[in-house]
Formats: sequence, structure tokens, C-alpha cells
Amino acid sequence: MVTGVGAIIGYGLLKSLREARPNIRLIGTDIYDDAVGRAWCDDFEQAPYTSSEHYLNWLENVVNKYQVDLLIPGIEQDSYRFSDDRNRISEFGCRIVLNNDRLLNLSRDKWAMHEELFALGDESRIPSYLDGDYDSLSDELGLPFMLKPRRSYASKGIVRVKSRADFDEHKSRLGEHLMAQPIIGSDDEEYTVGVFGNGQGGVCASITLQRRLAQDGSTAKAWVRTIESLDAVVSKLCTHFKPIGPTNLQFRRDGDGWKLLEINPRVSSTSSMRTAFGYNEADMSITYFLEGKLPDQPLIRSGFATRFIEEYVIYDRNNF
Repeated sequence: MVTGVGAIIGYGLLKSLREARPNIRLIGTDIYDDAVGRAWCDDFEQAPYTSSEHYLNWLENVVNKYQVDLLIPGIEQDSYRFSDDRNRISEFGCRIVLNNDRLLNLSRDKWAMHEELFALGDESRIPSYLDGDYDSLSDELGLPFMLKPRRSYASKGIVRVKSRADFDEHKSRLGEHLMAQPIIGSDDEEYTVGVFGNGQGGVCASITLQRRLAQDGSTAKAWVRTIESLDAVVSKLCTHFKPIGPTNLQFRRDGDGWKLLEINPRVSSTSSMRTAFGYNEADMSITYFLEGKLPDQPLIRSGFATRFIEEYVIYDRNNF
């Protein structure tokens, strides 16, 4: 069962699972009844909001109705809810694709992750501040600098401060909601690394994509890359954080080094792209979480991928 199948991660998961295992029975859920993922699953259930007080009861009923073996969150909100209630959900009789709770908790707040990297003394940490005025921050970080939401995803809510007026408009939110950072590198030097962690600090499989973002913060274009210096940084971080299963690390190149933008301890929005190059983290999740076997490093094809808008058309009726 895959949640959030109206979103890019969710329907990407459905496609990747179907490609790897054509006979698998796929259950999709989404808050919208007309979610496009309905086109690629065998059965569909409309979900309440993840934050709803009735959500867990609804989830238990759906799991029981379809005798779900494996539950895969397709949106970030579901990953956090499943983690918070993993003990309750474990009583439903199905397995869950979930990372370790410590890494999930750190990923919720980018300041908490910054503090963890600071304590670790890791060179991939981006200097970040919760206080300061325009003059002190512009002197320290240079212009332009960034005000970044502590709790967000897909580059949502980022403010580029080019002037005092830009800063004054958002300064009241600095601390509780925003943190200040320098702008690292260029938009052309951003990389996303997918790893499948074994929970002990090791990496079973990985893939690196250089990427260019769309306006909504998702990956619009991607190139397969092999970069030993980046692999070394990823290995060090994984040794410390001990991810379990699908994990996504995002970096910017900083001169000869690398700076960590964030760690997303879940399936990535580039999952379907990765599948096309031979890295099917959805199938790996079945192998590990359901069958109890660690996946092996697949053969990664070289190449380039681009996303475009496409239609799914149904004739003779006005719904799925």
C-alpha cells in the first residue's frame, strides 16, 4: 500500500513497483478522490488528512480490508506520522518502510540537524544562525544570503536576502521559523544522492544525480554522476546517522568540497528517475522490509533524464 499517490513520490513508487513486480497487488491512497495515482494501482481508498484524529483508525481499517503486507509512505507528512505512531501501526499486522526514528526526528528541523553536524564537527555543515540583524548577517554571510525555513521540504519558503528591505520583511520570523545561511555554490552544482542504508552505518546501494530544480522544488533534470569525493562524504554521514532503507542526501559543491543541504530519510521524488537508471528503491524496500534481505548494489546506467508535463486521459466518463 502506497500513500499520497497523487504526488510525484507516490505515483513514482507505484510505477517502480509495477515495473519490478508485475503481479504485485497495489493499493493506493490519497486525500483527493481524483488523484492520478489511481491509474496505476489495483485498488484505491480516499484518505483523511494525516493530521486527523481519525487517521489511525482509518488506516487500520484499510490495512485490514486489503490485508496489506507492506505500507510505504509516499509523502513526508506520512513518514513522520508513521514514525510517531510506529508502535500502534505495528499492531496492524503489516510492515512499514520507515527510517530510524532519530534520523527522522532530526530531519524535521533543519536547525536540529545543523546542531548535530556542529557537534560532530562535520565539514559538510553549512554555517547557520537563528539571530542577528541585517548588518551582522550580511557581514558574516555576504550578499545575497538565505533565510531558510527550519521545517519545510522541496526548497519551499526560501527567501534570498539582497537588501535590508528583504531582510526587514521577514526578520520577525528569524529564530522560531527561519534560519540564516550563506548561499552555497550555484544552482548548476546541486546533487542528490540516494542510498539504501542497512541500519548499522553501512550503505547497501547508492546512486548520485546532478540535478536542476523546477520552480516547485522538485528535480526537473538529472544527470547520473560518479564522484569519489562526494561518495566519501556520504559514507561518513551514513556511518554516523545509520539510515535504514531509502534515504536521500542533498548537497551543493563548495569549491573543492561539499555542503549538506538536507537529509530526507524517505523515498525521494526522483525515485522514478532512479528506477530508469537501474536503482529501484521501491523494489529494494520490498526486498528488505518484507522479505528480510539486504539489497545489493545494482548496475547503474549512465545518462540524462528530464521531466515534462503529461496527461492521463479517460474517455466516456468524468472520473476514475
